[in-house]
Formats: sequence, C-alpha cells, structure tokens
Amino acid sequence: MRRARFASPTPIQAQAIPPALAGRDVIGCAVTGTGKTAAYLLPLVERVASGPGPTGLVLAPTRELVQQIAGEAAFFGAPRGITQAVVIGGTDMAAQIEAVRQKPSLVLATPGRLADLLKTGAVNLSAVRMLVLDEADRMLEMGFTPELEQVLAALPRERQTLLFSATLSHNVTRFAQETLRKPVRVEVTPSGTPAARAAQRVYEVSSEEKYPLLITLLGRDQLSTLVFTRTRERAEKVQDYLKRAGHKTATIHADRTQGQRRQALEGFRRGQYRCLVATDIASRGLDVDDIGHVINFDLPHSPEDYVHRIGRTARAGASGRASSFITERDEETVSAIERITRMRLPRVEVPREDAAFRAALAAFRARSEDEELLDALDAPRTAPRTAPRTPARPAPRPSGEGKETRGGKPPRREATGRGGAQAHGTRRPKGKEDRREDRREKATPRGKSPGPSRSGPRGAKRPGGKAGGRKTGPSRGAGAPSRGRRGR
Repeated sequence: MRRARFASPTPIQAQAIPPALAGRDVIGCAVTGTGKTAAYLLPLVERVASGPGPTGLVLAPTRELVQQIAGEAAFFGAPRGITQAVVIGGTDMAAQIEAVRQKPSLVLATPGRLADLLKTGAVNLSAVRMLVLDEADRMLEMGFTPELEQVLAALPRERQTLLFSATLSHNVTRFAQETLRKPVRVEVTPSGTPAARAAQRVYEVSSEEKYPLLITLLGRDQLSTLVFTRTRERAEKVQDYLKRAGHKTATIHADRTQGQRRQALEGFRRGQYRCLVATDIASRGLDVDDIGHVINFDLPHSPEDYVHRIGRTARAGASGRASSFITERDEETVSAIERITRMRLPRVEVPREDAAFRAALAAFRARSEDEELLDALDAPRTAPRTAPRTPARPAPRPSGEGKETRGGKPPRREATGRGGAQAHGTRRPKGKEDRREDRREKATPRGKSPGPSRSGPRGAKRPGGKAGGRKTGPSRGAGAPSRGRRGR
C-alpha cells in the first residue's frame, strides 16, 4: 500500500474490501475510474498468498484489460510471493499451457482462451478458491455465456466470487443470482452513472459533417484524445483521415494482431500518438492517464457502453471532456442513454461558421474517395458491404459457419477472420474471443439484411443506403424497416 501511495481507500474500496476479506461473495458497482480493480485485487492477493496451486482466477472480457489487471496484480502480489499466468488469445497457446502447469497463484484470463485450454485438458481449476468477474456485463453481451458456464462447471462449488462493473444490467443481475451465494451488494453509485467530472457535449450533425467536426475539435487544443467508432472499417477510415490531417494516430480493433494492439496502446500511453481510434474493445477498464477528450464519432451498440466510453476520461478525480456526434438516426439511442444516465445530454451548436470547420468540410467533399465513406455514413448503421441475399442457401457446415475459407479448405475450429476486403495476406487463426469481437464490430452477420437490433434501441425510420453499391437486387427505400441484428 505504501508503494502504491494509497493514503485512504476510495468509497468502493472501503465498502467492498471488508466483506471480500471475510470470504463473502460481493457484487460491486461504482463509477469507472474509482478504484474497482484494487477493490478486488487487494483481498484476492491477501487470501491467496498462503494457498498452494492456482487459488485465484480473474476473468475479463478483453486481452487489453486482462493485461492491465495482470500488471497491477504483479505490483501488489510480487512482494507476497504471488505468481501468475496470463491466458489470452492472440498469443502462443503452448507457452500459456506451460505457464499454467507451473501452478501459479493467480490465473488471469479471457473466457474464450481459458475455455479452449479446458477442452484440451491443459488446465485444472479444482484448486481455485476465489473467482473474480470483471466487467461481467460485457462478457455476457459479447456472447461468452457458454464459455463462462464451461469455466464455472470446472470450478469447485465451494468458492468465493467477486463481481465488479460500472453498469449492472438485468442479464448481470440474473447471472449473479445463479452464480453467487448471498452476495453483499456494494453500489457506491447507481448503475449507469457517468463520470462526474466529464463534461458531456452532443453535436447534432449531418453524416458528412462528422469528419470536419472531428478535425475542428482537435484543432482547438492539444489534449490526448480517444475516438470511438462502431466498426473496424470506420476505425481504419478515421485513422487514415486523421493521419492525412497531420495528427499522430493509432488504432485498436479486433482485426489488429495482439502485438499491433499492444504497440498502439503503449504508444498512446507514452504520448507517441495524440489520438487513438478504437472500437468498444477499448471502452472497458483500460486505464490511460491524462486522456483529456473522448469523442464518440459513432454512438455505441448499447447505451451502457456510453458510460464506459466516457469513463476513459476524468479518471481518479481528474477532469475531461466527452463529445458525441449524433445524426437523425441516433435519436432513440440518445434517449436510451439519457434514461440509463438519468440526465439529458447537453446539446452544443456545431461550429459551422468556423473557418477551420468550413475548410475541413470543403476538403472532405473534394476528395473523390470520400464517396465510399459517405456511403458508409449514410447507410443504416448495421449494414455491411455485402452482396444481396441469394434465394439458395448453402449447405450447413459442421463448424465455422459464416467464415471464409483459405485455399478452398474448410475452416478449422479456430477459423480465419471474415475480413473480406479487409484481409491483407495471411491471417492468424482466431479463437473464441476474436470471434466475439468480430461479431460485435461487424455491422451484421454474413448474408443477413441490415436493420435494428433486437436488444438495443434503434430508430425505426432510417435513410436508405446502398450497402455495397450493387444493383443486382432490390434496395430498401428510405425509412423501410429491416430484419437484422447488431454485431456482437
């Protein structure tokens, strides 16, 4: 504690650590950036310090979050003799198996890769005494329920479970009722409460005004800025435009390798890049000091993710800004965000008379390749660039449904990505967590029509758009409803 320079516990730490040390199950909910990680790591380290074998297990939804937790666990645990193994996708599985076989004190993992190791018989979790579920709502939302059930089945019934998040959805509440035993509920702030010191602003724009507004806002200061997009395609496009405008920029999304994602995040932390363009894999738990501005270039898939996104700024008592670009299609999503945050998001006038804005808009319109971006901006937000659906259905495949093949060979259990136009050369095999990220960042499942989500607010009236610029099938008119679901 002295090494960490902790003078006094935060509210979530003061209320969650005592019951956790006493062996009680705990559900913790507090605003992001208030010390939730230490609230479960400190009692975890204290309780497993004297136990042999893998007595502690921490699950988190993304590799970046697992690696961040591992860094803090090493800081607190190394002086107590705590050893650890990190089990995540995108890295050498054989090395992870060897690390787990050394019987570390802690295993920190993503559910997909840990489930893969369980199937191979390389992991024995029978000695686990404490389980931590960090950002449980995101794990459920990403479709990790089967993997979580598989992991839970491998754990002993007599264990302690700690669950922490900034938002507690109905799915998490139901999951907690089935998994935890008489938990102590610690809710320092109501679920969905945004960071108090993040100044929120909403700009009502047309589709073509998003990029000029982004350039205009970046030109007003030199703050470190995190830009969120809904899909990996948009993230790549926005990064390209920012680079052309002279801003040092990196990107993180599911199609980037683990090394590329680590390099981008570390470069952003060190200040090598002023801007980081990311999908929602960067919205949960990542702790980067001094992010002054979070910009929602696109609103998130679910309103709960809005809280996590803007929580990347104004952390640990600091101040920050959170700007969101919305179009007419986003009205219902904005209403849902305002319901869960229990506040009206303040609207701010778009600086259309600003010289920088007008110059950026003129440059945007002048570029011939901007037509492709405008198609993506104007199309329904869940529309992929795919050909219209054909009447004939392909024969069902035993595994890897919907995945592309390489060289005409059927996909393995870990299929290659569905990048289509995004694929550049040989792609690395993808595990379960990669496929979960793919589904979430892909606009729609392959072969399905675009449309509103089944589980998130979407506007029923939307402008029509040509998803792929092809005329081989009927196109939807403006405002026509559709039948797709959001990418998960």
